[in-house]
Amino acid sequence: MSRAYSITAEAIAAERARVDDDLDRVDIASVIALDELELPELKPRDVKIRVLVVSAEHNIAHAALADTVNITDMRGGRIFPGNSAVGEVVEVGSEVTRFKVGDIVLTHCNGEPDAYGYPLRIWAYDQPDSVGWYGEEAVVGDWQLVHAPLDCGLSLWEIGALPLRAPTAYHLWRRAEGIFRVKVPQESLATLNVLAFGGGVSELFLMLAKHRGHNAFFCSGSPERREALEAQDIVGIDQKQFNRFAGRDDVKAFGKEVKRLTGGTGMHVVCDLLRGPVFDAGIAAAAREGVNVSAGWQLGTMVQYNSAGASTKQLTLDHTHYETLRGIEAATSLYGSVFKPTIHREIYAFEDLPRAIVEMQANQQTGIPIIRVAKEMPAAVHDLIPAS
Repeated sequence: MSRAYSITAEAIAAERARVDDDLDRVDIASVIALDELELPELKPRDVKIRVLVVSAEHNIAHAALADTVNITDMRGGRIFPGNSAVGEVVEVGSEVTRFKVGDIVLTHCNGEPDAYGYPLRIWAYDQPDSVGWYGEEAVVGDWQLVHAPLDCGLSLWEIGALPLRAPTAYHLWRRAEGIFRVKVPQESLATLNVLAFGGGVSELFLMLAKHRGHNAFFCSGSPERREALEAQDIVGIDQKQFNRFAGRDDVKAFGKEVKRLTGGTGMHVVCDLLRGPVFDAGIAAAAREGVNVSAGWQLGTMVQYNSAGASTKQLTLDHTHYETLRGIEAATSLYGSVFKPTIHREIYAFEDLPRAIVEMQANQQTGIPIIRVAKEMPAAVHDLIPAS
């Protein structure tokens, strides 16, 4: 048996009954609970890992709130979440050749692939029978692991922030850039204006855009996160200056500021949520022939927009899910050289994981939240742990 966090349909129902279905009052920490997980026996292609570090992910909040779909109920009443982790290999199956005991590895959330390698569902969320990595140990298929790039120049906490976010940002960027180039070739416009809103995936998206030689702009309400990206020559825009786009006047003011920052052009590529208050702001900021790209489903699953206006402006909206296995490997190769994530100042203890999710949902963190699972770390990562 191993300690692992679970979410149950019973806990969700009890908490929603307590707050009369007012999602703003739901105590997520009362829904995510430490549980015991019986690990399966290793199959020939399986690997057993000791989990070292995980990061808080937004779909855990969705599962706990059941705000879009009640995924826990759909999965039979209980899920063990956790989409990405850094782990140490402690046992390998008889047919495993890529990994050996003692290797430091990354997990990723890729699930069952379609004909072109893209996941139909996400591991530890809506993939049937899948178990995630918010636990002390796990058994995974060897295809779910990538060697951790320990010599990339990042700390262990920074590496732990990336296994889910880096492939998502990589996938968003290559789709956004590819769609834009269908409309406007490199020889017509070499340097693009690129805008992203808010969180960890957006930060990485802009780092990749900047690496490719484009102008990058980060719109966030967090001064710490803006400062971190400004150190990488990414222009910061204070989202709070525009009242988080609560009304039409706020959106218009933001659009005016974007035009000022870009010499009247606007943003050729925008990364946002494709819903909620930043959606209208992203549309207002878009240049002609622009591409608005998004991942995730925070704040809802439906999108409404003026399709005639988008058509006239040659604006393309694109929604992504997650990367292929090859894309995950490619994204991992960019750790440290391109992807340098902003980490929240507190490294949470394993027992504080529910609080980390609550504070993430409340936008109280100064960077990506990291949870230290293992108290004793292997020698291979000792030099990657910053002095406290």
